[in-house]
Amino acid sequence: MTSPRTTLSLVDTDPAELAVDAIVIGVHSQTTEQEAGSPAGALLLASGAESIAAAFDGKLTETLALLGATGGPGEVIKLATLGTVTAPVVTAVGLGPEPSGAAPAPETLRRAAGAAVRALAGASRVALALPLPDDADAPAALRAVTEGALLGGYRFAGYKTKPQPARREPVAEVLVAVPDAADATAQAEVTRAQAVAGAVRTSRDWVNTAPNELRPPSFAEAVSAAAREAGLGVEVLDEAALAAGGYGGILAVGQGSEAPPRLVKLTYTPEGGGNGKRVALVGKGITFDTGGISIKPAQGMWEMKSDMAGAAAVGAAMLAVAALKPSVAVTGYLPMAENMPSGTSYRPGDVITMYSGKRVEVLNTDAEGRMILADAIARACEDGADYLFETSTLTGGQVIALGKRIAGVMGTPELCERVRAAGDATGEPAWPMPLPDDVRKGMDSEVADISQVNAGMDRAGHMLQGGVFLREFVTDDVAWAHIDIAGPGYHSGEATGYWTKGGTGVPVRTLLHLVDDVAANG
Repeated sequence: MTSPRTTLSLVDTDPAELAVDAIVIGVHSQTTEQEAGSPAGALLLASGAESIAAAFDGKLTETLALLGATGGPGEVIKLATLGTVTAPVVTAVGLGPEPSGAAPAPETLRRAAGAAVRALAGASRVALALPLPDDADAPAALRAVTEGALLGGYRFAGYKTKPQPARREPVAEVLVAVPDAADATAQAEVTRAQAVAGAVRTSRDWVNTAPNELRPPSFAEAVSAAAREAGLGVEVLDEAALAAGGYGGILAVGQGSEAPPRLVKLTYTPEGGGNGKRVALVGKGITFDTGGISIKPAQGMWEMKSDMAGAAAVGAAMLAVAALKPSVAVTGYLPMAENMPSGTSYRPGDVITMYSGKRVEVLNTDAEGRMILADAIARACEDGADYLFETSTLTGGQVIALGKRIAGVMGTPELCERVRAAGDATGEPAWPMPLPDDVRKGMDSEVADISQVNAGMDRAGHMLQGGVFLREFVTDDVAWAHIDIAGPGYHSGEATGYWTKGGTGVPVRTLLHLVDDVAANG
């Protein structure tokens, strides 16, 4: 199911004269140090709204305040213009307190643009006149506004058979007001935003698809078709090829389902060979996770259709890589399986020979993600990589430790720091976590090289156990980072900022930022 798309363009026309259905402006909440003479509770208009305010004879903020506007982050208030400006509606979006001597942070702008565009669903054409700095921070701010607008307008097409009168169509066209619409740097940001947001939306679509329609073979076909159209190299290993190649982990997890497992490899080769560095992206693709023999509780199991969010992010990121053409080689590995209970399922107590040759004692079939990832990681290292970034909805321990917005990162310390910085830059926060020796000791097996989880089934440090296990399959010459997105990969609450309910697309933008970082800095 493909979600409706929002188009994006730049304009440098006076916002008050734009022929649109709504014009979006920013408002700040009152700070503790207001200018002299500012009335208590007054809103502060953000830059970009000057001509709109002039058309209201200086009464715009007063009117918005009467409608309940406070300027709080993400708050959206609509006001009929009654002919004062060309647009019939002015929409004020809260930006929080005005930063001292600086423009709002990019993430503030990203969330504001997303909230405003989502609130204006049903409108055909919307313009954003949000504050954009005119200094070195301008590209980052424009990137944030354009990404937020495109992602805030996302809506999954869904499966309803009857029209929903209250369900308005997403905004079809967004115009972003800038000082110079022909500026090459600004136009480059629009091009990038369209590629990046398109990838995030594709990732969200895959995650939101019903699990009966996205089993490993069909998921592999969907990714492969999109990748071939984008010009990427594609290799798909079916169950026979996996068996011949010795991918024991992927086969073990997938053997309980009638829908056989797959491993999809996507390859991007830069013109001229790029900078000589090689990046591997690996994503967990469990299209549905019942837990297998170690079956999960029924409550909330329906959200396990999102257990392939890591593979969706990697596959979608590769599509953006093909469009953006960074000067670094990038290869994506998407192991896919459906973890089902049946007479052919793998069992607690099984010993599995992995692609690397290591033997793993299975203690919990619900710790299946690390099994398929281990094979894919070993293959990526064998193919050759300087940097390996792996992402997965791996452990409930990530949510317990860091909540539903912050990913956990484990691996090579220097690379974990680069992931954290990338997350800060893109609005996909991540936090480095340790890989303690005592956690590895607790995973010693009496019959195999390593247990899949703590040998005593102790869930202490559960997130760290996943990272420690995966480390066993990374070769010493590869810098690596494991990004656990169990919380951030799927949003079950109400829409907020540029997140809608369902798949979030995290960490597509982080991965693309990291690829750019390696392309620029090695």
